[in-house]
Amino acid sequence: MMHVEKKNFIGCSRDAFFSVGAPVEEALSSNFNEYVVFPGFCDVHVHFREPGFSYKETIATGSRAAAAGGYTSVCTMPNLNPVPDSVSHLEQQLSLIRKQAVIDIYPYGAITVAQKGEQLADMEKMAPSVIAFSDDGRGVQSEDMMRRAMILAKNSDRLIAAHCEDNSLLCGGYIHDGVYAQNHGHKGISSASEYVQIERDLRLAEETGCKYHVCHISTAESVAMIRDAKNRGVDVTCETAPHYLVMDDSFLQEDGRFKMNPPLRDAQDRHALLEGITDGTIDMIATDHAPHSIQEKNRGLSDSAFGVVGLETAFSVLYTHLVKQGVISLEKLVELMSVNPRKRFGIPMGNSFTVWDLNETRTVEPEKFLSKGRATPFEGWVLNGKCIMTLHNGKIVYRA
Repeated sequence: MMHVEKKNFIGCSRDAFFSVGAPVEEALSSNFNEYVVFPGFCDVHVHFREPGFSYKETIATGSRAAAAGGYTSVCTMPNLNPVPDSVSHLEQQLSLIRKQAVIDIYPYGAITVAQKGEQLADMEKMAPSVIAFSDDGRGVQSEDMMRRAMILAKNSDRLIAAHCEDNSLLCGGYIHDGVYAQNHGHKGISSASEYVQIERDLRLAEETGCKYHVCHISTAESVAMIRDAKNRGVDVTCETAPHYLVMDDSFLQEDGRFKMNPPLRDAQDRHALLEGITDGTIDMIATDHAPHSIQEKNRGLSDSAFGVVGLETAFSVLYTHLVKQGVISLEKLVELMSVNPRKRFGIPMGNSFTVWDLNETRTVEPEKFLSKGRATPFEGWVLNGKCIMTLHNGKIVYRA
């Protein structure tokens, strides 16, 4: 093995990487000095669609797509069939994970039965087998229900990871209630539909002492509220996604690959999110990888399903548009994509690494994704950074 400078290892141990031994020697070419080694990335917000919707994604395709993006740990959301709201329903998902996953997959348990918000799920019995609790895809509308869920989560030493959305404020909207919606005759989703529920949950988290995590924040008000709550000592963390950091509603096109929930907000919101990243208010970046079939995403903005894929583009998008533009350092990006999510959710690193050629330029071509999903707002973008290899627990799980 040829000599590799210490600077090529960002946020991980050089000795631990080389302890993998022969598989690395066989896989890497002689230009290894041009590569950078990172700890395996960790995404706390993905949708792998099994059981119930394997035509969209499977544990096998989702985990391979994650490995291709440098991820070695992911947390899967519970909008499945059956919903993991009981031990028996959860076991169906766990069985698939044991058989098909090439990386570590940690499932969420649902907060409410069938994610309907009417009755609490069997949280206490599921707690030892889930990473946290969420009804992602839906906001918990009842304040009393969320309070009781937070108490149960605290007693079980688990987080509540909340999709914050007040249904009474949606008014049939499907993109941001901004200039694009007004100019093109679309129904808009107000920013208040997100931050009003965040405000409620922060108050409940402060009251109950629950460990609370806010999913995919997208508005300036959300950033400000979470910043204030942290200053008050509330045990809260939050995530945003790559598309909210590098795009706003001025990027919208009449295409379902620009439709996600929450929607792309305006430039002011995007700038506030960037401030939240740099000042530490936003703790991590998650993809909200949400694959659908081609048929479900080719119906335009109004009728396509919500959700875009992101595991295979996340690092390159963020490296190109945040690190290379001087917004954050490369070390900070690794904290946001690996260190912080693992620390908050208690996910071990293990012997997991990902190797990147940061000099490589590539064009985003969805037809080459390992994911079944093809809908990405970054289609056609030219990005810096190519994943050369991902190793997990001493095995190569992806090689370019």
